[in-house]
Amino acid sequence: MDYIRQAYKGEYKWWQYIIGTIIIFVGWQLIGAMPFFFIASSAILKNGGDIFNISPNDLLSVLEPNLNLFLMLLMFAFGLLSLFLVVKYLHKLPLVALSTARKKIDWKRVRFAFFFWGVISSSLVLVDYFFNPESYVYNFKLSKFVILAVIAIVLVPLQTSFEEYLFRGYFMQGLAVLFKNKLFPLVVTSVIFGVLHIANPEIEQLGYVLLVYYIGTGLFLGIITLMDDGLELALGFHAANNLFTALLVTADWTAFQTHSILKDISKPEAAGFIDVFFPVFVIFPMLLFIFSKKYKWTNWKEKLMGKVTPATNSTIPRAVED
Repeated sequence: MDYIRQAYKGEYKWWQYIIGTIIIFVGWQLIGAMPFFFIASSAILKNGGDIFNISPNDLLSVLEPNLNLFLMLLMFAFGLLSLFLVVKYLHKLPLVALSTARKKIDWKRVRFAFFFWGVISSSLVLVDYFFNPESYVYNFKLSKFVILAVIAIVLVPLQTSFEEYLFRGYFMQGLAVLFKNKLFPLVVTSVIFGVLHIANPEIEQLGYVLLVYYIGTGLFLGIITLMDDGLELALGFHAANNLFTALLVTADWTAFQTHSILKDISKPEAAGFIDVFFPVFVIFPMLLFIFSKKYKWTNWKEKLMGKVTPATNSTIPRAVED
């Protein structure tokens, strides 16, 4: 049974996905956000500010960057815990079935995608720094960077894993068994993933065209999940993308404002070819080609656009957790 049909190993009624989504949202956006809200609100009131008249972008700059990052990422940790509880107890689906179609998670795939994209993404930043040094300032402060590194290494993978398990796992599997096809879940989850980034400060600075990048990223991650029959490559790629960015470079207009090594001080302008279209239409296709050769992907049409039905007409036995 391929990855997207793993939901058949648990309970997959439509109302369970509605209830599950509500529980996950409460854990992520309400319970998980409480520490950030209370601490940020206290800081605003202490400085004589008005908590009812402050923009989301200004709210992100109220706290010290390391504390701000910790509290932001903590929300996703609560979200991930909520998602796992929903899958295990509401859907009665083994967590391994939400992760992969293999008997257990292939950590070699996670590590390969992580280090492969980590090297490439870091190299792109360093190349830009080499050719445009005037756009950066050296921002490294050892004590603050060490704290940043600890927070990022521990919590960024939880943040990115939550997004992958939610969109490429829970939502994509759920929509697949409900609508009985693969293309619809792939497209819908990619669009939702992209649109949910609309509140990011980058959108305000660079324009809505940046959504092309976010939706394209969601589509890329969805494709590698379906083609590889598991979340492993997506988990590694996404973790590397956010972790190396948080450690290497920051800017005053990004969602992650950190004590990184470099700070981008260039004036944000309308996103152009390099910012949006080059990754989506050049880099991602190249990565798909490399992954497909390494892991010998075949039958693309069936994997991405095929129908989704149980393996047999009989009841499918539930997977047993390792």
